[in-house]
Amino acid sequence: MLIELAVLFLVLALVAYVLGARSIAGFSMNIAKWLIIIFVIVAIVAFIL
Repeated sequence: MLIELAVLFLVLALVAYVLGARSIAGFSMNIAKWLIIIFVIVAIVAFIL
């Protein structure tokens, strides 16, 4: 679920960038980055436990 949200925000950022909304694109990329980081941390914890 986290990775799906990250991809959704990445696509939203790309569309916003193409349409010229640079601030929305940056914000969406920031959210996507944090979702991927959280996903990786949860995956590592799940593999360890």
